[in-house]
Amino acid sequence: MIRKLIFILTLFVTTVLVAQKPQKIAYIDMQYILDNVPEYVDAESRLKAKVITWQQKLDAIKSDVEALKTDLSNEKALLTDDLIGEKEEDIEIRELDLKNLQAAYFGPNGDMFFLRQQLVKPVQDQIFNAVQEIALAKKYDIVFDKSSDLVMLYSNGQYDISELVLNKIVKGRKIKEIAEKKVERTEAQEAAVDKAKTKAEERKTKNDALREKIRLQNEAKAQKRQESIKAKEEARKKRLEFIAKQKEDRAAAIKQKQDTTKTGQ
Repeated sequence: MIRKLIFILTLFVTTVLVAQKPQKIAYIDMQYILDNVPEYVDAESRLKAKVITWQQKLDAIKSDVEALKTDLSNEKALLTDDLIGEKEEDIEIRELDLKNLQAAYFGPNGDMFFLRQQLVKPVQDQIFNAVQEIALAKKYDIVFDKSSDLVMLYSNGQYDISELVLNKIVKGRKIKEIAEKKVERTEAQEAAVDKAKTKAEERKTKNDALREKIRLQNEAKAQKRQESIKAKEEARKKRLEFIAKQKEDRAAAIKQKQDTTKTGQ
């Protein structure tokens, strides 16, 4: 009732203002816009699934209470007053639990209210911001919501800016997606550069290790060659020394023989 009074008052003020200067008025169909925003449809689907879960819990408790009432009704004639009082008290406690849980789920400040705020409000904020931007750009003085409780007795389609709002949201989403994809590409490029750099460093490390291994092998081979040459030189030297010694021994033997011969003569 209060909202209708506000609407009537707004129309009255608008009428007075129109008499003073031309006014630009537009309207939107909020429900139409929401139904065409994927985020809102997804949020509503998630909210409905949660509501079904909550309702199932409430129905289970309600069934338990009805079962307790049925059992009490069937057994009442056989029970004492004290037992009847205890069972009735148990039923009242369960009914109170049911009432409190129902309020916790669906009350003015219940889980459903806060979940709707969490899921739906971001989409509503998008719409509100889009309406604000369009109203400022098109210089609309008033923008109504056709799907609200406020009564619009007549609306001319040429003043419906719902599609403009939708396009604004879609454009904003595309810009956001482009920006996100740009960030993703940049991150992917940076990751690719880092990966390439890491691979290059790994290749360099492997090449350095391979070169060091080859160097050590070459040094080992060179050392073996040197040792082999030295061993051959020493063996050759020993052979020469042996040959020279044999020559000396033969020469000494010949000389001794000659000296012996001369002495005998």
